[in-house]
Parts: sequence; structure tokens; C-alpha cells
Amino acid sequence: MGTPEGRGSEPQAQGGPFFTLAEVAKRNTSKETWLVIHGRVYDVTRFLDEHPGGEEVLLEQAGRDATESFDDVGHSMDAKEMLKQYLIGEVHPSDQKPDPSKVPNQSPSNESSFWTVWLIPVVGALVLGLMYRFYMMDGKSS
Repeated sequence: MGTPEGRGSEPQAQGGPFFTLAEVAKRNTSKETWLVIHGRVYDVTRFLDEHPGGEEVLLEQAGRDATESFDDVGHSMDAKEMLKQYLIGEVHPSDQKPDPSKVPNQSPSNESSFWTVWLIPVVGALVLGLMYRFYMMDGKSS
């Protein structure tokens, strides 16, 4: 797949070099530390000593997709701009997760929404109506 030869030069969007997640997963030590953030692969090995949160933070995420952790911290624009100098490629398209905003929602939750929005309240109303009717009939018979 990809090779680290392209280090230092920013690859074109959708132009690679491409790395599989398996290749990235092998780079999870202080001697070679790669991260995936938003589908792009970064070699942050030389940044370990400079990271304000300490090298442990980066090593904890090494070799995997760190997008959620990166976004959760709320990095500054300067930090996001700094990422460019560590960019070495992109995650191979076959390994990328689909963007939920671009994929039609075909989850089972759409099917279950019918049950929660219509059927359950209707059945509940029927049950309550029957209980009320039997209660009223029981009151008349006494």
C-alpha cells in the first residue's frame, strides 16, 4: 500500500499516499507514532517531546483513529494548522468509515420509530380505555 516516502510533503486530497488502518496500527511506539485524524494519517513521532499534554497522550492514541479524542479536547486553530507538517497520507478508502451525514439513514431506528411514535401510544390509549370502561361497569353493578 502506502510508503512513508511522501513525508514532509502534503498529499493532494484523495491523492494519497494511502495507508491501511493495519499499517497505521503497527506504528504505535515512541520510535514511530502515527495517528489518524479525520481520515488523514499523521506521523507525530518528532512531536512527542513538544506536545503540551505530554507524550503519553499521543502514545495512548498511537496507531489508531484519534479523531474523536482530538476533537473532544478542543484544539486551537494553531494546533490544527500545525497538523499539516506531520501529514504523511490518507487512510485507504476501503478502510474509511462512511460519513453519516452523506449516507441515507437506513438504521433500524427508523423502523422502530413507528412503534414508539404511533403503535405504543395507541395501544396504551386502548388499554386505558378498556380499564376505564371495566371500572365504570364495575361501579354500576354495585
